Amino acid sequence: MNFDLTEEQRMWQKVVHNFVAAEVKPKAQEVDETSTFNWQATRKMGPLGLLGLSIPEKYGGAAMDAISAAIAIEELGWGCGSTGLALAAHNGLGTAPLIEFGSETLKERWLPLLASGRGKLGALALTESGAGSDLQGGVRTKAEKVGNEWVLNGSKMWCTNASIAEYIITLARTNPAGSSRSLSMILVPTNTPGLTIHPAEKKMGLKGSPTHALSYEEVRVPLENLIGEPHRGLHQTLSTLDGGRISIGALAVGLAQAAYEAALDYARQRQTFGKALAEHQAIQFMLADAATEIESARLLVYRAAWLKQQGRPYSKEAAMAKLFASETGERVARNAIQIHGGMGYSSQMPVERIYRDARLMTIGEGTSEINRLVIARQVLLNR
Repeated sequence: MNFDLTEEQRMWQKVVHNFVAAEVKPKAQEVDETSTFNWQATRKMGPLGLLGLSIPEKYGGAAMDAISAAIAIEELGWGCGSTGLALAAHNGLGTAPLIEFGSETLKERWLPLLASGRGKLGALALTESGAGSDLQGGVRTKAEKVGNEWVLNGSKMWCTNASIAEYIITLARTNPAGSSRSLSMILVPTNTPGLTIHPAEKKMGLKGSPTHALSYEEVRVPLENLIGEPHRGLHQTLSTLDGGRISIGALAVGLAQAAYEAALDYARQRQTFGKALAEHQAIQFMLADAATEIESARLLVYRAAWLKQQGRPYSKEAAMAKLFASETGERVARNAIQIHGGMGYSSQMPVERIYRDARLMTIGEGTSEINRLVIARQVLLNR
């Protein structure tokens, strides 16, 4: 059993870390304060491979292994939660269904553009006002065949990247029966008439990663824009979310690492009662817990990514990684604020922003409660 990264993975980690340190992290505070997506850095990510982590080389992608992809998202999260989330959603949700299930025509049309950095990003629309965790029974957005087109009507919520995307893969009901084989994924270009992308939501954190409500009013796209087989959208979504949970786990590890490093630096510099804050046992315990939990979370994420790369079942492990890493991220960020004391509550300190950003990680891509259900079901089935 070898826990070391390969030489290629170590080199990749260094390249991404240096890029993020130079292009992403310095802009994180501005991105948060202005609620502006960091296009300047994103445009430079294409040649590095960050916009096509899992996209095959024949379409201009980097075709990274799953661990290398997780490393990239972790480093992006370390630099800026907003930028990290947008790129995690792009790679894990916006392009993954197209890579895994899409037709050759759709792949050739869209993937080279998305991987290059010349275009915008990808997005996936699942959630509705009555369909969050309950997609099978809750999705009301409909897609009907009319001639050689799909006609979509309905609405979506919490669509990450919608305003900065080339297309939105939309989960819609194509069979009114309501069974597990009643939903389909359909690719909708964002310039399609009838699609309305509403103003970005005002959020607690991750303000530079735009999230939108959507309206579909007689939105017409060609039948060829169907992703994979008809009525297999629920299966495709669950498969996509398994991979997405690895990404969110990695993102949470990056946020936790950033909060931990900030707390460690502050504890070494701050003087209280005649000695450095880091010399107080209460502070040492919080730092020790953070270091231990981050390392544990990282190993869980890498383990799930390794299983995915091996083509083995990884649904339980992805849920475990996402659950533990997201709760670790929030806990480490909370304690980082505590170590900073009153200064930690100030927006002058990065830990205040990191804490707000980390809070979403236990909600998106399956809440902690849903992930516990996923794990419990697998455990009870002895998988």
